[in-house]
Amino acid sequence: MNPFGPLPKPELHRHLEGSLRLRSLFDIARAEQLTLPAPTAEHFRTLVQVRQHEPFTAENFLSKFRVLRLFYRSPEIIQRLTAEVIADAAADNIRYLELRFTPVALTRARGFSLYEVMDWVTTSATEAARRHGIVLRLIVSVNRHEPPGLAAEVAELAASFRPRGVVGLDLAGDESRYPAAPFAPIFREARAAGLHITVHAGEWGPASNVVEAIEALHAERIGHGIRVLEDPNAVALARERGVVFEVCPTSNYQSGVVPSLEAHPLPKMLAAGLRVTLNTDDPSISGIDLSHEFALAHEKLGLSREALWECTATALDAAFLSTPRREAVVNAFRKAWQG
Repeated sequence: MNPFGPLPKPELHRHLEGSLRLRSLFDIARAEQLTLPAPTAEHFRTLVQVRQHEPFTAENFLSKFRVLRLFYRSPEIIQRLTAEVIADAAADNIRYLELRFTPVALTRARGFSLYEVMDWVTTSATEAARRHGIVLRLIVSVNRHEPPGLAAEVAELAASFRPRGVVGLDLAGDESRYPAAPFAPIFREARAAGLHITVHAGEWGPASNVVEAIEALHAERIGHGIRVLEDPNAVALARERGVVFEVCPTSNYQSGVVPSLEAHPLPKMLAAGLRVTLNTDDPSISGIDLSHEFALAHEKLGLSREALWECTATALDAAFLSTPRREAVVNAFRKAWQG
């Protein structure tokens, strides 16, 4: 039995589109008569999940999303999949969840409007979180490889959905080819509108991308960010600004960022005084849950239970959550972890 399974856990970095149930996707593929080279559920798994025999590369990892984008074919499907993501998080004892989603990706299969998909996701997620007793906040993602004008439209909508649980704006996508700087004005306006900022950086790109995210986009948190250790000045900047890193060990291994799980720099990041949290990224693509990542950090990376509590406390402190609600959540977590 995984000793971390029964403990309450927070997660700050989980993509809706990478957290979908394989059985549901297979059923949808058959019902919607999608033409996919996968006659059985097991064959289908290879299309949407990283398998041990596959190359652990960014290209292979991202190829799963190209298949997944075919599935968002009706309001009912989008709402069903969203509700299942929340239910699965609850089953893993995630009691605080920040779920990010990419509205543009959800519009593509059937030409839905950005407003429609944001309405469907926020409505379904809020109801599922209430039903399962999870404290939920939502983050809207935009991609570097898409036009800044499109990102501006998404960001404006995200701000209008703040009363419905949207708390942040995220920049994701191919950081090795597309800089963050063109999005700086958009993120500046999002901050002024009351949204928090998190940016994917220092995953497939160098430490300078972490610096750019902090200085140009005023990122409060960095998605992944494990290459920050390549530059002492970037480490110093992150420490000075109190930036929090949303680290996802299995994802980093499967996407080719680190050569092995044992080589993951999470312990070195902690030793360098960086503020680090533990996350899944895309649990269904990776075939994991957050309890798995806690056990992995303990068994393969040598983090003690006390160190894992510190990562948990950091996540709660960095949550995009109002102070009164945060205090209640922190007290409940501390009682379970230290009681």
